[in-house]
Amino acid sequence: MVHTGLTQLPDEAQLDYDSWVAQLPARLDEDDRRVLAEAWRLAEAGCKSAQRPTGDSYFEHGVAVATILSGLRLDAATLAAGLLHDLPTLDDTALGRIRKQLGDDVAHLVAGASRMQDISRFHDPGQLSGESERAEGLRKMLLAMASDVRVVFITLAERLHDLRSIRDLPETLQQRIAQETRDIYAPLANRLGIWQLKWELEDLAFRYLQPDVYKQVAKLLAERRLDREAYIERVRRELQEALRQAGIDAEVVGRPKHIYSIWRKMQRKGLRFEELYDLRALRVLVEDVGTCYAVLGVVHSLWKHIPKEFDDYIATPKENNYRSLHTAVVGPEGKTLEVQIRTYAMHQEAELGIAAHWRYKEGGRQDRDFEQKIAWLRQILEWGQEENGAEDFIDRFKAEVFEDRVYVITPQGDVVDLPRGATPLDFAYHIHSDVGHHCRGAKVNGRMVPLTHTLKSGSQVEIITSRSATPSRDWLNPSLGYLRTSRARAKARAWFRQQDHDKNVQAGRNILDRELHRLGLQDVPLDELAQKTRFRRLEEFLAALGRGDITAGQIASIVGERVLPRPEGEEPLQVSRKRSTVSSTGGDEVTIYGVDNLLTRLARCCTPAPGDPIIGFLTRGRGVTIHRRDCPEVGRARSDAPERLIDVTWTDPGGKRYPVNIIIHTPDLQRALRDVSKVLTNEQIRLLGINTQSDSRGEHASLDLSLEVADVNQMSRLMNRIGSLPHVQDVHRKG
Repeated sequence: MVHTGLTQLPDEAQLDYDSWVAQLPARLDEDDRRVLAEAWRLAEAGCKSAQRPTGDSYFEHGVAVATILSGLRLDAATLAAGLLHDLPTLDDTALGRIRKQLGDDVAHLVAGASRMQDISRFHDPGQLSGESERAEGLRKMLLAMASDVRVVFITLAERLHDLRSIRDLPETLQQRIAQETRDIYAPLANRLGIWQLKWELEDLAFRYLQPDVYKQVAKLLAERRLDREAYIERVRRELQEALRQAGIDAEVVGRPKHIYSIWRKMQRKGLRFEELYDLRALRVLVEDVGTCYAVLGVVHSLWKHIPKEFDDYIATPKENNYRSLHTAVVGPEGKTLEVQIRTYAMHQEAELGIAAHWRYKEGGRQDRDFEQKIAWLRQILEWGQEENGAEDFIDRFKAEVFEDRVYVITPQGDVVDLPRGATPLDFAYHIHSDVGHHCRGAKVNGRMVPLTHTLKSGSQVEIITSRSATPSRDWLNPSLGYLRTSRARAKARAWFRQQDHDKNVQAGRNILDRELHRLGLQDVPLDELAQKTRFRRLEEFLAALGRGDITAGQIASIVGERVLPRPEGEEPLQVSRKRSTVSSTGGDEVTIYGVDNLLTRLARCCTPAPGDPIIGFLTRGRGVTIHRRDCPEVGRARSDAPERLIDVTWTDPGGKRYPVNIIIHTPDLQRALRDVSKVLTNEQIRLLGINTQSDSRGEHASLDLSLEVADVNQMSRLMNRIGSLPHVQDVHRKG
């Protein structure tokens, strides 16, 4: 793989301070060189003898991280922190020496980088943290970023070198590091606009997660590479000459191609490799914005423009402030060619992102784009106070940093940036909590739409409010589709949490009664039911249910054994060390990492159901017990015996289905049949049989459906959707 800029570690023979500094692209004065020389000495003395799991020393790793940072044109304090970031892990007293010899600035950066390592399991592969620990690691990372964004540069550079050096690690560890990179680090680099790191993080993660596909795309790129490069050089000279004749001073270069971006475009657009427009690409760099559009005119006069393949990211920048003109043309020999046009300043920001805005030489002065990104980081920190669970926080972080966004317009003409799939109700809560709380309707492009309507980019959204309107508990039901962003759900939950406790208890009792009726259950001991959750008292459980902290779907999971009991004589669950699907004679299957064929059983204290976040506890003589991750017993185990906790996941149960009967009451049989059929089709539910009855006047009818479902969660979701249909009065499982 070819790397741009000076981001590679020097040869081992050249791993001395003078040779290293001589190759750095950053401009260093005497004070900078003194700081780096002292940091080099401390790192060499404290890190050179300690080996990383990859086989290289912590000192070599520190030099590699600092080298990558130098390619981002960062200051000497950041490079020094890159050299020293692992030292506190190896020596508890090191931070004091760093502060004494290099000052508070470097010590602050090293401490921040050390805290951010909490999010990664690579440096301590034996410790497998759960969702709550990962969420806490994210919060620490964001806190460090918001206080000094240089800390995230160090962490991203460290992760990049980790990926470059994990070739000899076990495959499971390689994939874990790569998946974490794809989920968190690469999207974060993208959101902060650091393209120089983003593309390589993506390519390397792709290489370990999907090695066969990676090799296939790489092979396609390598084939006819010389012909393609010769072609690009010919069209580069042709465009350079056309710009010279037009009196435009510009630099025209070929644009490198990145394997992961090629594969994603093939998947997203359903294209074959040879159908991609930007396999042959040029980049034109000019001094100012006006010249960008002048170059565009020359390009379109020189070659035929391909309709619908023009993007003006200068007039409408991407969410990470990326700016450029993109156009596709039919070049010489009838071959498609992509041309990117941008100013030198835009190019620097596209490559370095937020790093380009770090004005360390000017007393820390930052510009507007920098402040917007830091404001975004601080906003995410505020979510940590709103989110009810670690999983919500992590999901929301991912939704915010991934580039799948929609851009809608307020009636005043302001653009609002939302995650893809957002609804008008998500939009209302984004504007203000009170707008969401009092929302009673919405217009999209002047037309009334349901609150479950999926917003599309470019739509104008108007929220209709009423002082008497209040949130509905249905909004918190994920299967109904009212709220699809964690931020909005957190605000709605907060509203219910503030309501009177007694009302929440009564509302929870009503929800529980309705759900048990739907599931066809009677005489369920409620105290015993509550004790299967994290709430020890029934009143606390009912209040949480009334507030929306527990959903109807979770009730179905808790009572799943009663609804869909395991057939008699079924053997306990067997599991395998590998990630592949495990054959089992019964039960829902799980995968366990690092354990060979142990007997496994589901814990009675928390009764995990398929879809719940789970973790395994290695017992003495009874195999592995599977718990929900939020089970109090797991919390105690983390303190008393963390080495006995094992990472586990659910796997596909192999197509197992359970027969159930559902009764539907309706005043309009024909319309109910039509609407229920649509729901069954959308949910991909197999219908085994149907019986209908109606009274002589045709005012009341019932449908008895015989179905097959995969689990109680699917059955509960199905009944929720059927129950929300306009012509359905009641739906419940046949007792």
